[in-house]
Amino acid sequence: MQYQSVNPANGDVLQTFKTLSDAQLEHSLATADACFKTWKTTGFAERAVILHKAAELLRANVDHFAKLATLEMGKRINEARFEVSFSADILAYYADHAEEFLAPVALHPRAGQAHMESSPLGVLYCVEPWNFPYYQLARVAGPQLMAGNVLVVKHAGCVPQCAMAFEKLLLDAGAPTGAYTNLQISHAQSNTVIDDARVRGVALTGSVEAGRVVAARAGQNLKKSSMELGGSDAFIVLDDADMATTIPWAVWGRMFNAGQTCCAAKRFIVLDAVADEFLVKFERALAALEVGDPMDEKTTHGPLSSEAALLQLQAQVDAAVYSGARVLMGGKRLLRPGSYMEVTMLTDIKPGNPAYRDEFFGPVVSFYRVKTEAEAIALANDSDFGLGGSVWTSDVARGQRVASQIDTGMVFINNLDWTDAELPFGGIKYSGYGRELGNMGIQEFVNKKLVRTVNLQAPS
Repeated sequence: MQYQSVNPANGDVLQTFKTLSDAQLEHSLATADACFKTWKTTGFAERAVILHKAAELLRANVDHFAKLATLEMGKRINEARFEVSFSADILAYYADHAEEFLAPVALHPRAGQAHMESSPLGVLYCVEPWNFPYYQLARVAGPQLMAGNVLVVKHAGCVPQCAMAFEKLLLDAGAPTGAYTNLQISHAQSNTVIDDARVRGVALTGSVEAGRVVAARAGQNLKKSSMELGGSDAFIVLDDADMATTIPWAVWGRMFNAGQTCCAAKRFIVLDAVADEFLVKFERALAALEVGDPMDEKTTHGPLSSEAALLQLQAQVDAAVYSGARVLMGGKRLLRPGSYMEVTMLTDIKPGNPAYRDEFFGPVVSFYRVKTEAEAIALANDSDFGLGGSVWTSDVARGQRVASQIDTGMVFINNLDWTDAELPFGGIKYSGYGRELGNMGIQEFVNKKLVRTVNLQAPS
């Protein structure tokens, strides 16, 4: 596996890094294990000082961190700044609330007293993706460091400088060596980490294929795991939707991060009564996006993360068209330096078409017309994925009724505010299992211990 920074806006190779040797990997694991023995005994207040300091450093150096993300994976600079700030919010949130979330919980048995205690598991192995190179790290580091666990983290090969910057951030904030360790390792070495007895849990955010491999390996070792995988979220437009609200959210929901978001709006399911109006306005708004350098604040349509990502997306579009889908706009790469894809819209996608099941990780819209609300719900649920989705209607009660029938981990009504530090994030089906963020996120990798005190007559 190669760790290499390549600017997707122009194809320039910025820097290449070596993977760790087996001896270096062993040293990292031993250091993390030794750190855990002391980190688990530190108090919440001491841990919180470090996480708050890390949040302060992120906020004070937003441009430094943001520009690294833009250079390495092409995220538009305004979006990159937002990600850095939000990552700081997550770290601060858990610094403020971890002790409350993990406080002993009193139980009420018929005899005696009992309570549940929460204690850290140990060294956690986290495999994280490139599309949000800081946010993905913050949402494991914040809760799990505050819970008393320590982390060894394999980040994506195309964002090595972001990975190193986040590790340095925590060290600069006062985290002890071994509390958070960036691992530039091969796939074979990744298996070694999962197999290692010192590692007690595994968390992955990534593709379905990666999830299958890592979850299976964790399962063979009887280790707790969480999987946040892909999505093919439905954007359901009912016949009473307010288009002035719906269209801007439709554009943002599909095009944020160049469409490279697991919970992005991907399948637009629109009731026939408003489909023509929606389509005209949606196409017009998408066509108005300005292609350009992601470092330029005026750019509203940047590159994909890599040439490989572009080629994969192009192959998916070509396969969809070959299988009968119709192109309403776009469909090809943009003729300019860098890994840019035209904003693309496909329709007439039938169940036998690979596009009906696949996830398009980029600026590709799948558009469906349906006649009834019930048909919209059925189509939304006819998916291998179950991450999120949204419902657009002027009747909030109707939206809530529809949302309750959508088989996903998250549904949003008249918004796509996907993630807040205090709200759990995760899905079902091929979108994985477990939750990150909120109170639930910190509970994933702690031991829930029952402690009972009761005076009973000894058995005879």
